[in-house]
Amino acid sequence: MTRIKICGLKREEDIAYINEAHPDFAGFIVNVPESSRNVDVSMLYQLTAILDPSIAAVGVFVDEDEKLVAGLLKERVIRAAQLHGHEDPAYISRLRALTQGCGEIWKAFKIRNLNDIKEAVMCSADRILLDGGAGDGRVFDWSLLRKVNRPYILAGGLNEENISRAIGTLHPWGVDMSSGAETMGIKDPGKILNITALVRQENLSQ
Repeated sequence: MTRIKICGLKREEDIAYINEAHPDFAGFIVNVPESSRNVDVSMLYQLTAILDPSIAAVGVFVDEDEKLVAGLLKERVIRAAQLHGHEDPAYISRLRALTQGCGEIWKAFKIRNLNDIKEAVMCSADRILLDGGAGDGRVFDWSLLRKVNRPYILAGGLNEENISRAIGTLHPWGVDMSSGAETMGIKDPGKILNITALVRQENLSQ
């Protein structure tokens, strides 16, 4: 079964859409001011407080202090920390020690060639997320994923038009989308509902 995560939530309206569509994961970009989808820690608390507790909140971080990330995991504000910066194996080890088994650690990788695949596969994080990394809403070369021998989360350019093909062809552990669930940079309730329905339909057909 492929899980679905809708990322980049920043408004109370977004949470209402997510609670209705009920994906497996809800993603929040935390303390990344250069992102248009950024929320600070205070807003993270506010938004997760109204999130359906059966939907797992995921915090997305870029080179964040591991003590802050660990604190959010231990308080159960988030159930997974998705790392998008230069976090190395030592960082992941320190974070794991601080969390004491609370929540999961995910690490994102920009996939451009087979060397990137090798690095991702060797990562000690609980889960790996594979993305084109360009931030332009386009997919990367999926043929590279033939070399991945562990479960992964697929990201990068996923939308209503290609999500069924992605799942049917690649069978990822999870799919992650943000811009593909938006219209003019704002979360679109119709797209969120349609995307989650497509994922569930594809899962039933497997």
